[in-house]
Amino acid sequence: MTCDGTAPEGCPNPPSGTIVRVSLVESTLARIPQPYRDIAFRHRELLKFAVVGGTTWVIDTAVFLALKGSVLTEKPLTAKIIAVLVATIVSYVMNREWSFRTRGGRERSHEALLFFLVSGLGVAVYSAPLAASRYLFHLQTPEVSLFTQEVADFVSGQILGTLVGMAFRWWAFRRFVFPDENVRRQVLPEQLGQ
Repeated sequence: MTCDGTAPEGCPNPPSGTIVRVSLVESTLARIPQPYRDIAFRHRELLKFAVVGGTTWVIDTAVFLALKGSVLTEKPLTAKIIAVLVATIVSYVMNREWSFRTRGGRERSHEALLFFLVSGLGVAVYSAPLAASRYLFHLQTPEVSLFTQEVADFVSGQILGTLVGMAFRWWAFRRFVFPDENVRRQVLPEQLGQ
């Protein structure tokens, strides 16, 4: 089933975004049974944001574990901040070009500055649970076992930090970085042949 923006019968919602041929989300959502399909279509921007978040979570986790397991063994907070910064750069490209591609309302340089400012605040939000785990609750050796320290680092840094940080960024991106809906050009099927 393809939805080309003209809302043919059997396709209740037109596709989102600027490129009609990129309909992975729409074709995937079409497989969801009703009444959940309509809910998913209405919230496809959030679903795309979640996919970007999942992708950047993998990047964040890989960089964090690689740094923490090698050159930053004694500095997990530094490893976490570097990992979040790398993931943030990837996040900007993916969110701008896919998740929020029809949103905008700002000049690109202003948008990028706000994105990185919000993401900078996000680094603090992402890192807060790990900092609390290590320095407030003292879940580090020698107070606890090495296994407990590693589990606490993973749970606080990679799970709690990511969830809190993503919720903050979702709100802030829609509110400040990409505030206006449907302002970026959308390519319609009849324009593709021109």
